Amino acid sequence: MTYTEEFKREAVALVASGIPQKQVVKDLGVAKTTLQAWVRDARFQSHGMTPTTDPEARKDMSQALRRIRELEMENEVLRRAAAYLSQAHITPPQDLSGRPRRWLLSGAPVRVPVAVACRILGFSTQGYYKWLKQPVSAREAEEQELISVLHQLHGDDPEGGYRVLADDITELGYTLSERRVWRLCRVAGIQSTIVKRKSRYKKAGAPVHDDLVNRQLSADGPNELWLTDLAEHRTREGKVYLCAIKDVFSNRIVGYSIDSRMKARIAVNALEMAVAHRGRPTGVIVHSDRGSQFRSRRFLKALKRHGLRGSMGRVGACGDNAAMESFFALLQKNVLDRQPWTTRHELRLEIVSWIEGKYHRKRRQRRLGKLTPIEYELIYNPAATLAA
Repeated sequence: MTYTEEFKREAVALVASGIPQKQVVKDLGVAKTTLQAWVRDARFQSHGMTPTTDPEARKDMSQALRRIRELEMENEVLRRAAAYLSQAHITPPQDLSGRPRRWLLSGAPVRVPVAVACRILGFSTQGYYKWLKQPVSAREAEEQELISVLHQLHGDDPEGGYRVLADDITELGYTLSERRVWRLCRVAGIQSTIVKRKSRYKKAGAPVHDDLVNRQLSADGPNELWLTDLAEHRTREGKVYLCAIKDVFSNRIVGYSIDSRMKARIAVNALEMAVAHRGRPTGVIVHSDRGSQFRSRRFLKALKRHGLRGSMGRVGACGDNAAMESFFALLQKNVLDRQPWTTRHELRLEIVSWIEGKYHRKRRQRRLGKLTPIEYELIYNPAATLAA
């Protein structure tokens, strides 16, 4: 079984996010020892070490990693302490009511145990937990009250924007600028129900392939017809783009790639994963819309290199790729729209976990006789499933 480097990175990222290795092994369908080797090698590589099979060398590198980890925790505590104490509103340590968890531990690139942080900074863990029981700061309490008032005003006049809300809240006796009202509305997700959106339609480019499918979205066996398309979703950090490839025979997502930019490489990476995971088949029809990523030279060269046949639908005809659109509709409902996403990394892990753990192995589909894609391939074509 051959795995792409992107697939290995996603597996390691799932483990790093806190998901138990046992669950990741079950969801991704890889051996436990294989996953452990990927995790170990990723830790070595992240610190500039070259993975090796020599037991003594691995032992030495593991000891070095533990020491590096200790130094990182100490440096992180000192860095965040210096950043906090350098602020203009410096207060004595005994007056840091409710702040330790916020400035000392949260948001840190290195997770620091409370006991380690307290030891380095020279105060007791008992004092730390005593601070945690104190109420929130006056500033936070004030902003919570203001957001509550803005929600009430917005409920009375949902068409009004932040400027209208600024005028209304001023009439109630509050003193704050329009800029602050705008920031609070953004934090609370308050916006006018009248939103003017800019047109995003762009004239589609000329097709580089004939339509070999003609809306006949069915296949008698695996690796006969693959569908591919792109989707995007916004996080507070920026947009996340997903390119997925589906095998029409079993509705299985045989390849995917997630990136922060919608360039040709995202389509090529998804195609490379599909080819590697399906045993490098040839002659497969790869059907897409006329997006620039699928008309790019890199994607066309990848199709030719692997002996695949390109196919493109018509402009403005969503039915030409309806089966792929249905998958993205499920993804939208089950993952993308379930909650606001803070970081790209957080959304990336959730997408991978849903595709591999739920869509492939738990979601039963009526078109497949109420079987999951994995079960369907195992029953109707065991050899292809084992090869994949």
